[in-house]
Amino acid sequence: MTGLNLAQLPSGFDRHRLLPVGASPAVGAATGGASSALPADAVAPLPSNLSREVYCILGLPIDAVDLPAVVRRLERAAVERVTCLVSTPNLNFLVHSLSDPEFRQSLLDSDLCPPDGMPIIWIARLIGLPLRERASGADLLDRLRAKATGAHRLSLFLFGGATGVAAAAAKAFNADSSEPRCLGTMDPGFGEVDELSADNIINAVNSSGADFLVVSLGAKKGQLWLQRNHHRLKIPIRAHLGAAIGFQAGVIKRAPPIVRACGFEWLWRIKEERYLWKRYRHDGLVLLRLLFTRILPLAALNRWHQLSQRLWPQELLIAKLREDDGSIEFGLSGSALQMHVSRASKLFGEALATNRDIIIDLSRTQTIDARFFGMLMMLHKELTNRKAKLLFTGVTPAIRRVFQLTELGYLLSSNAGS
Repeated sequence: MTGLNLAQLPSGFDRHRLLPVGASPAVGAATGGASSALPADAVAPLPSNLSREVYCILGLPIDAVDLPAVVRRLERAAVERVTCLVSTPNLNFLVHSLSDPEFRQSLLDSDLCPPDGMPIIWIARLIGLPLRERASGADLLDRLRAKATGAHRLSLFLFGGATGVAAAAAKAFNADSSEPRCLGTMDPGFGEVDELSADNIINAVNSSGADFLVVSLGAKKGQLWLQRNHHRLKIPIRAHLGAAIGFQAGVIKRAPPIVRACGFEWLWRIKEERYLWKRYRHDGLVLLRLLFTRILPLAALNRWHQLSQRLWPQELLIAKLREDDGSIEFGLSGSALQMHVSRASKLFGEALATNRDIIIDLSRTQTIDARFFGMLMMLHKELTNRKAKLLFTGVTPAIRRVFQLTELGYLLSSNAGS
């Protein structure tokens, strides 16, 4: 069945064929007058990933959640014994993700990505996103160590860190409670990811029966270790929290709150661990480059589209252009903005239930903002989990430029006909 290109539609298109977002999918298809509604038995509840409030910040999926919300999510995952991979992106995560596809994939595969570093918050503010506070890994461990964290007190297993650091952190956790909070530790050494994935290591971690596996192997190695052992690990909650174990052990003194609030925690870390200056210099230079090549152009573009939307409001319209045994094709017409995400994700969620590829025609799309991109990242994740693909066609030079500025060009790499 051939698809109908949105660019071919006249300006006075038939609204029975081009559906406003959220309209009933039972309206006639663009390929004819017959109904193109998804089968009733194919409609499934909205997948959890599409219901997340995710923003795309230079290719990173960032959840708009505060620390209490993160704690509640982890407590629920522990009670239900549901896998929850948590990543806490900071500037170093951003730098690694730009050059390492496997590292980037570990973030896309995460179930929760609260913003950790202040540079992530600064970037969000510059491009006009509603992210105002961090939910750092160190703050998370402080909250969990407190005497009253909620209905379920999470038990931990500490994996990594220099010799003796995890054991010291466990002693501190267990000293604050009459019952053990930390059920075990392991110092696996400084081997490669494959060496640290030996059966005896994974078995020792799993046998602890803990709720929360806290890893400290260095950002890149820690994320990849969690990624490669995802299906072997039995502890439901997993996260690489880096120096947070050292803070709990008292071997590294954390910056005072005023220093953290001002964004100078990196200077404090250099004072405490002098070898970090090379990493911070490198990451800072990358951030400076991104400021001029990505962040400021995105900020200007977003403000222009916000002004345009106020002066000339435009609704986002969605058409189901065609469907066959292998794919469903939709077309977007207008501006794909945050206000349209809820209804658009519901429509895509219904299509997901068919386990077919989803193709999106962008030939009449004016712009896509960070929140809508975040939803598309989650759609890509859900389709990948189902062994299906998210493909784009009709990608105009202007829209391709937005993908590139947002560091999502990789989503276009497998397209046909774009």
